[in-house]
Formats: sequence, C-alpha cells, structure tokens
Amino acid sequence: MGTGSISVVILLVLVGGDTALSGGGEWQLLQKSIGIVGMHMQLLQNDRIVIYDRTDFGLSNLSLPNNRCRHNQREMVVTIDCTAHSVEYDVVSNTFRPLFVQTDVWCSSGSVSPNGTLVQTGGFNDGDRAVRTFSPCSPNATCDWIEFPGQLSVRRWYATNQKLPDGGQIVIGGRRQFNYEFYPNNDLLATQHIHSLPFLVQTNDIGAENNLYPFVFLNVDGNLFIFANNKSILFNYAKNVVVKTYPDIPNGDPLPLKMLQDNNSYVEAEVLVCGGAPKNSFKYARAGRFFGALNTCGRIKITDPNPKWVMETMPKGRVMSDMIMLPNGNVLIINGAGSGTAGWGYARDPILNPFLYKTDNPIGSRFEVQNPTTIPRMYHSTAILVRDGRVIVAGSNPNKYYNFTNVLFSTDLSVEAFSPSYLEPAFNHLRPRIMSQFQDQLIYGQMLRVQFQVEAMLAQDLVYVTMLAPPFNTHSFSMNQRLLVLEKINVTKVFGASTYEIEVTTPKSPILAPPGFYIIFVVHQQIPSEGIWVQIL
Repeated sequence: MGTGSISVVILLVLVGGDTALSGGGEWQLLQKSIGIVGMHMQLLQNDRIVIYDRTDFGLSNLSLPNNRCRHNQREMVVTIDCTAHSVEYDVVSNTFRPLFVQTDVWCSSGSVSPNGTLVQTGGFNDGDRAVRTFSPCSPNATCDWIEFPGQLSVRRWYATNQKLPDGGQIVIGGRRQFNYEFYPNNDLLATQHIHSLPFLVQTNDIGAENNLYPFVFLNVDGNLFIFANNKSILFNYAKNVVVKTYPDIPNGDPLPLKMLQDNNSYVEAEVLVCGGAPKNSFKYARAGRFFGALNTCGRIKITDPNPKWVMETMPKGRVMSDMIMLPNGNVLIINGAGSGTAGWGYARDPILNPFLYKTDNPIGSRFEVQNPTTIPRMYHSTAILVRDGRVIVAGSNPNKYYNFTNVLFSTDLSVEAFSPSYLEPAFNHLRPRIMSQFQDQLIYGQMLRVQFQVEAMLAQDLVYVTMLAPPFNTHSFSMNQRLLVLEKINVTKVFGASTYEIEVTTPKSPILAPPGFYIIFVVHQQIPSEGIWVQIL
C-alpha cells in the first residue's frame, strides 16, 4: 500500500480567490490497452517511453514474446509468470512492445544518467535492493532491462532519486528508511555508504506515512531542496548539513511539492505546491469517510533570502494529481480525485478536467479549467510531456491486483494524450519551427544559435528558449522535472521573411542543469515549437 499523495488540511491563509477561466485542450485515446498499468513512466531521448507497474499484480494482459516466462519462487502472487509488467511505448508510431523484469519494481524510483540510460532503483519484496538499467536502442533492436541484484545498501521502497551535478544520483528515503545513499557509489573505500537524514524522522507521522517519496530538487546553489510532510529544508548532501529551514506551509499542515521552475536568466528557483488531502484523510477513508480534497496552492521562491509562501485557490480541490511543466513555463494539473486519499480504493469523485496554471499571470487569473477526459485516473496514474507538446497520460489502479469487474474504479490499461490549447490549428501561424540541428554535445556556458521559422510577424520581445529535463513520473511526483529559461542575447532575421535566429546562453554549470539529455523549445507568444533533443555534458 502506498501513500503517494501526502495528507494535508485546507489552508486558511489565502491571497484572493482565483477566477476559473474557460480553457480548451483536446483528448485522444492512443491505446485502449497496453496490457499493463502505467504506474511509472520515463521518456527517453529516442522518443520512447519506458512504462512499468509491478510483478505482484498477478498476470497482466500482455504476453512475453517467444514463450518467455519469469520463474521466481520469491514472488508473492504468481511464481511462474509468462506476462509482461513493463513496456516500451513509441510516441511517434503509437506502438508498444513488452519488456522483461525479473523482480518486483512496485513503487520504485529512477532517473536518467548522462548517457541516456534509465537507472531504476529499488521496489518491493525481492526487488527492494535491486538496480535495473534500460539503455535506448535503434528501432529494430530489442533492448531490455538489465538487473543488478543487491546494489543498494538498504531496501528502497517509495524512495526518491535526484540527479547530481557530477552525473550520479542520490537516493533518498523510502518506507522506514530515514537516510540516503549515492548511486553509483564511487567511494569504494568509504566505511559508511548510508547517511542518516534526521529530517525524515522529524516529518514521519506514525500511522500516516506521509513523507514517502520525499520531494527533492537540486537548487541553483548546489544544495538540495527537500520537502516532506509540512516541512522543507535546504540540505548540503555532501556534508550532511541542513543549510536552511524554510517556513512551514501556512497552518502548519503538510502539502506535496510539485514543480521546480529554474530561470537561468536570474538564477532563481520557485516551487509550486497544489492540492492534497485533509489531515487524517487516510485514517477516515479506511473507515469509509472521504474528506474533500484541498483546493489550495502555495508558491515560494526558495532562492530568496527571506522566502515566504504565497497562497492561491484552485477552481476545485484535488488529490493524487500530477503537475506537468509545459514548454512555455505554465503548469498542467492533471489526473486525480476530488475526495479521499491515496491508497487501495480510498478516493472518490474523479477529477476529469485538467487545470492550466499560468505562472506569469497575476494572482486571481492564473487558472483555466480544461476540457475533460472520460477516463478516471485515480491511484497509480501517471502523466509526462513529450517532444511534440502533448501530455501522455496512463495508469489508474486503486485495486490490489488487476481487477476489471465489480469494483468502483477498475484497473485501467489505456494510454491517452492531452493536447493543450497551444496545439490548436488557430495558433499555427504563431508556432515556431526549429530549423537547427545540434549533432554535437553542448557545453556549459556556450552561446547557442537556434534558427527557426514563424509565419506571422515575429514579436521579438515575446520569443524565448526553454530547456526541459524529462522527469521520472510516479505517484503524483515528477522526479528531476526541471524547466530552464535560457538567457536571451539577441534575435535577428535571416534567410528571408520568416526565418529568424535567436542567440541564447546554455546553463553555466551542471548545478543548473545536471549532465544529460534535455528538450529545447522555442516559444513565441506562449506558443511552443516542437522540441529537439540536445545533450549537455
């Protein structure tokens, strides 16, 4: 059982009441079934998404190829399983193929290494100390998971991974783990590979477990911003020292962290926190009482010398939602429920309408209600942005096994795409089209010239370049999600009436952008181009 959405209480300190404007967006069903639940997702640099659920759901609806089966006497449900619990989904062709996992990957974590390999850590039962890797391959190849048992020092179930400036990652917390470790562990001579983190003890409410999947982001000063329960700190992981303690969320009750926006022009970072469940919701949901979800958001600039939370109001309360950074810097709030909490059947009132949060609008005009889906996305749902600007949505299984009948919310194996309104044909004349191709690796602090075309007259003051780190998404949290607005130097017209070149500076250090693959977008009047992949080392 997991508590992916941290318990919270409705906040009393609010700044205004936001008007919910009517929005748009369009839904498309991509696959009625991929055979498994989209519980964890990661987009890779070949425009394919690695998706997996868990091995102890029972038999999935997708067979492994070539009569392959998983034989595992430690498995708690099916010891001989000839079905898949992971797939590779091709965004461009809208196709998928089964992948093989040997041990249980339930409620695990992951991040992508600088060379583009997905490094997945932990899980449940026989998989809780395993590390698994998946390296992208050519279209006709059949790359698959490679498993390394016992690579973690302790069991990691509901842990968080954060990429570091040196290219490695830190693995923090997990169920009953109030510590962290590094992977890979390059200090082979060290006598202590586990480092205590008392903050996780301080934020652990007995019986609620509302600091699982602690929310972690690399701050622009190289320290880690960590949020768990109702508290947050700035943490020097190298010295194991708390550098700063941030104010508690107003009212002293917990909220889940969702978004880090990193503005490279001013080297500032903001955190946006939205929704959740009232305090004690888990306790009462187990008894059949479902409290309404919170309708509050908190926003804090963590780089300010004296940071304070600014509170806002959503159009409706929601719990177990995902918050996805869009290429233009806005945030899409999607999936989840209107009452109850995370867990096995503990939520009600699915929220079918996404909310669009416009980060630069004045308070009171930031939210737009988007068009609804027809598919409830409850516990164990996921969402990620892809290069063409759509948001891929999958998952939902508040049941302990694959269960399609006689339950309130059945197991869902489908994949949808939500197209934000910026993809509407009415904006085609404003939409940039990137002409440049960057075959070589980028370096930190270099001048980058990006050529693009726009049919309409270019508004030079309203064009900019963003750089997105595709996150690992699970349990209403996008690990390593990061959007950087690159410093603009100049915009010039080249090669005719509709072709332009924008000069920007890449991030100045791996603290701002840890090494690896990113997607670059040109944005014009809030309308983003299709992105292109780049690698910075």
